[in-house]
Amino acid sequence: MAWIVLVIAAMALFLPQTCLWIQTGWINYLLMIVMFGMGMTAKLSDFAIVFKRPRDVMIGCAAQFIVMPLLAFLLGKAFSLNDELLVGVVLVGTCPGGTSSNVITYLSKGDTALSIGMTSINTLLAPLLTPLLTYLYLRTSVTVDVMSMFMSIIQVVIVPIGLGLLINRVFGKYTQKISAVLPTVSVTAICLIVAAVVSHNSEKIRSTGLVIFAVVILHNLLGYLCGYLIGVLFHMDLPRKKAVAIEIGMQNSGLATTLAGTSFPGMAMATVPGAIFSVWHNISGALLAGWFNRGW
Repeated sequence: MAWIVLVIAAMALFLPQTCLWIQTGWINYLLMIVMFGMGMTAKLSDFAIVFKRPRDVMIGCAAQFIVMPLLAFLLGKAFSLNDELLVGVVLVGTCPGGTSSNVITYLSKGDTALSIGMTSINTLLAPLLTPLLTYLYLRTSVTVDVMSMFMSIIQVVIVPIGLGLLINRVFGKYTQKISAVLPTVSVTAICLIVAAVVSHNSEKIRSTGLVIFAVVILHNLLGYLCGYLIGVLFHMDLPRKKAVAIEIGMQNSGLATTLAGTSFPGMAMATVPGAIFSVWHNISGALLAGWFNRGW
């Protein structure tokens, strides 16, 4: 997936006319498809880990919503980003972990059950915490419409996941037959999101220079590092350290891009950090999985 996303992103950046047919208005619906697929493949047992190992889940969830927003804000200020790019970087930080983290944790031989549990709980907490944290960090710079963000997350994330869970619960015998194609559908939707955002903002992305790329890469890598060190601090075993590191470092950047477009409509550049993060964290995640599998 990392290579597919990279090729599509490069094509959208340097040959934007090849992807301009994908409308930015489709992004919400494409992300809803990804979230619906997550719900269709999820089970109520995925949430059982919260009751079996509440300490681990609470540590991971708290770290997710403390470390990444703080890193985003500090990096944005350290690199003197303008308000639009700062909004985009902070949105990436305040969003929950993405479903990609579950795949990368599995490939890294990490604690996949813990990863799925953290992603599930973080996603459920997002309608409340993402708007509030965004307001906390950006209130002195821009106007933050907390209610608009709350409703967007409910519409784009919670409702599709809930429908997916319901359908899987009621029609489980039939949904199992199509579960094999759901990853392909989700990857296609993610690629279309990346292509739409990058192609429609290609000139703006190229004009930002290397600064925003540096911020996004550092944000992701420092997230991995802080997550791993938190695992060390709380005396977790290696599989749990891997899960926490990956969960914190990988974000639902598609949601960040959607929120940038819907809740900050006058700030076109705010979509750029999420678009870059979408490409980069899949590449870095694949590389990290290979590194972990070499004995780290």
